[in-house]
Amino acid sequence: MQWTNKGSALLLAGALVALTGPLAEAGTLGHPRAPRAPAAAAHPAAPSAARPAAHPAADTAADPAEGPDPIDFAVVVDQSASLADKDLARETEAAGLLSQGEISERSRATVIGFSSSEKAGQSPVREVCELTVADAAGRERLSACVQLLNKRDAARMGPGTDFPAAIRQAVTRLGQKRTTAGAAAKAPATPKVVFLLTDGKLDVSDSPEYGTDAVNRQSNGERRLTEELARARAAGVQIWPLGFGTEIDRAALAAMAERGYRGACSDVPGSVPHMRVVGSSAELDKALQETFAAARCARISHGTAGKPPADLTVVIPPIATDGSLTVSKHDPKVRVTYYDPAGRKVPTRGEFDGSTFEVGGQDGPVEALRVKNPLPGRWRVHIEAPEGHRDREVAVRAIWQGMLSSDVTLDPASPRAGEEVTVSVRMHTRRGVTVTDPRQLADLAVAAELRGDGFAPVTFRLADDGRAPDRKAGDVRFTGTLTVPAGATGDLELTTRMSAPGVTSDRRPLHARITQGTPLVTAGVVLDRATVHPGGTIRGTLDVTNNDAGPRALRLAVENQTPGAELSVSPAAVTAPPGGSTRIPFTVTVGGGTPLGELGGRIAALDPGDGERVLDDAFLEVLVVAPPTWWDRWWKAVVGGAAVLVLIGVFLAIQIMVRRRRRDLTGVTIELRADGRALDRLTIGRGQSTRGSFAFAIDDMGGAPPTLHRARNGGGHVLRRTGTGQMLLRPRGGTQISLRPGEPAGLDTYEIVVRGGATSRNGRSGRSRTGSGSGYGSGTDSGFGMDDGSGFDTDDGFGTGGGFGFGTGGGSGSGSGSGFGTGGGSDFRSGGGGTDSRTGDGSRSRTGDGAGSRTRTDREGRIPRQRRFGRPWRSGRSGGTTDNPTTTGTGTGTGRGTGNGSGDGSGLSTGTGGTTAGDPDLF
Repeated sequence: MQWTNKGSALLLAGALVALTGPLAEAGTLGHPRAPRAPAAAAHPAAPSAARPAAHPAADTAADPAEGPDPIDFAVVVDQSASLADKDLARETEAAGLLSQGEISERSRATVIGFSSSEKAGQSPVREVCELTVADAAGRERLSACVQLLNKRDAARMGPGTDFPAAIRQAVTRLGQKRTTAGAAAKAPATPKVVFLLTDGKLDVSDSPEYGTDAVNRQSNGERRLTEELARARAAGVQIWPLGFGTEIDRAALAAMAERGYRGACSDVPGSVPHMRVVGSSAELDKALQETFAAARCARISHGTAGKPPADLTVVIPPIATDGSLTVSKHDPKVRVTYYDPAGRKVPTRGEFDGSTFEVGGQDGPVEALRVKNPLPGRWRVHIEAPEGHRDREVAVRAIWQGMLSSDVTLDPASPRAGEEVTVSVRMHTRRGVTVTDPRQLADLAVAAELRGDGFAPVTFRLADDGRAPDRKAGDVRFTGTLTVPAGATGDLELTTRMSAPGVTSDRRPLHARITQGTPLVTAGVVLDRATVHPGGTIRGTLDVTNNDAGPRALRLAVENQTPGAELSVSPAAVTAPPGGSTRIPFTVTVGGGTPLGELGGRIAALDPGDGERVLDDAFLEVLVVAPPTWWDRWWKAVVGGAAVLVLIGVFLAIQIMVRRRRRDLTGVTIELRADGRALDRLTIGRGQSTRGSFAFAIDDMGGAPPTLHRARNGGGHVLRRTGTGQMLLRPRGGTQISLRPGEPAGLDTYEIVVRGGATSRNGRSGRSRTGSGSGYGSGTDSGFGMDDGSGFDTDDGFGTGGGFGFGTGGGSGSGSGSGFGTGGGSDFRSGGGGTDSRTGDGSRSRTGDGAGSRTRTDREGRIPRQRRFGRPWRSGRSGGTTDNPTTTGTGTGTGRGTGNGSGDGSGLSTGTGGTTAGDPDLF
């Protein structure tokens, strides 16, 4: 067929392009396609909008992949005959921990079992898991295939220990190239690591391939091991031996670690390959995870352990950006649920609150939850298991790494060749958390490398030690100085590297340009350090010197800001007038949606007229906190007011309590009297005086002696005590009168006397008295006496006397005193119309109101006891006094006596008063 016009030819060409495009995209089955040339190259006249953008990686190099750096590792497990079944099971679980707990989805893992080959059909190695990428699907495959280590096939593997064959197999597998292109192809070489688990030593004495007899075989085996280790060193493969048990050849294991590749993931001590030995296979899982963490510059956080059902916990620190929660279940029947530090159940796959989750090994003895951007804090792992599967202890650990982003400033921002520059670096996590706690970066080493045209790369260290140029030790801002090489021209690239246990850096470079000669425009940016709320502002100043002939338009911009932060600069565009210096104030506004915490980023002054050259920049040093609540604003006033109210309440409560106690009539006795005689007494019991009042009545019906009783119906006479302690009596239907305790008051045809009760306001007691005194007495006896009246008289004194006498006498006394007296003998007195008989072998005490006297006469016996001194019997006033009473008595008698005295004798008595109670009146 012939095409006769140009239109038909163009139509055919379009059809061919349409048909061949998809085929070219697909490539040959089973082989990756080659990158296709950009369409613009085939059709240079086509507009730029028609250029395909489906494969930008083929045209431009992208930034390094986000996430932890990958590693390629082999878990090589001893399966020789010396291992018991439980040892094999523990080795299998330990191998599963590594394959499931790896934190990078770009890493590759292989699992190899080894023993020896001693006859036909046997092989010294058994590769149970081929080299597999540890992404979601790969981890599931690794979880299944690693279980094959539990099944030792004696027909296919001998009983010996062939280290050379095991290392050769691992080095060969790790040497397989990755199928990468674009930016990944430009990334640093992936570390290669062998983790060797064994319980013994080299044993190839029965392996024919090493010689004809046992001695030669062992010698040849050692020589072959040296060769394989040299091959591993040449291939860049590290060897990390881990021995367990008591039959370990430590020297051989140490030689394996030292003869392999000696490179390390960082300069951190412990990251260089070394051997480790534990007591038994029961310690393998913990030791192997710690070894694995050291080899890949990660850290281990050990959590709790327990039997299901239980809640286990493990802590992930704030600097962690990638991690895995590994759960050693032992039994696939154990089911696990994960909760973040906020107490929320997290998904086993997918995204949640800025974190990405992916679980692996749920159907195996080891399970792990890989978390990208984990929430820092204490994670909870809940474990459950059906009956019959709860006898094994489950342990949780977290393996994590913090890949920190660097925030770098260069001062001056555009240096000249040969000029000294100051480099400052801050770190923040992928979640945008600026690291401010130096404890999180213990043992951190920071270095920087400067590259550019015209000079060889220069490396220098930065420090946070407070020595110049570092402004303050421990502020997690690392600073160092460097002199730009004199041959530098054009662009500069500054890259920082951080290394610490569990910490790596993202290696993002800072670009700058060499300034030729004296710059026409210079600038300095200064920002306030501030604590603000969302919606707040930070003030800053821009100092510009413009030596150009005309004005220069500059721009202020926020660079490398915290993810999620809403920051804006006002004014964003400024103009520097020519021929001088200008200070321009500006503000940075923090948007309402900005997350709380330390803000990262810089404010940069750019010169659009000079290719967006950075004139100067400054770190944002801003802490965003939640806006204050009503309580935050007024809590001091509220707490202060509450304290005042409490004090007032306590004071009032005490006052009320004191007043109630003063008014309380409990213990007060009401005595009913008539014609000087006591007719009845009524003592007020506890709880009977309501609000300091007590109602009583006199029952004098039926010719019986009158009695007192409580009036329960509210009628009757009312005795009341005020808050000041004053006694008041309101007779039924009468006017209220005041009472003095111990003094009679008329009531109807009777008298009442009120005695006792609680302490009065002035602190004196109505029932007790304390005092001291001394007395002098003259007489022939002391002791106990009875008169023909009624009543009871006790005195205390001390005296001596003896003999027998008869006569009359009288005495007087003043004050109150007490003491102790003894006497021997007897005295009989008669006078007037009465007789007085006393026996002086005893003691006598008396109480009084501190002032009183009496003189006995010959008429005293005829006077009723209560009226002897012209007034009714009364109680002495209460209070505390000290008296020196003197009592004298004389008597004259005739008769004969025996003892140490005569009928007319004298004696001296002194006494120290104590607490006396009762009625102080003299009888």
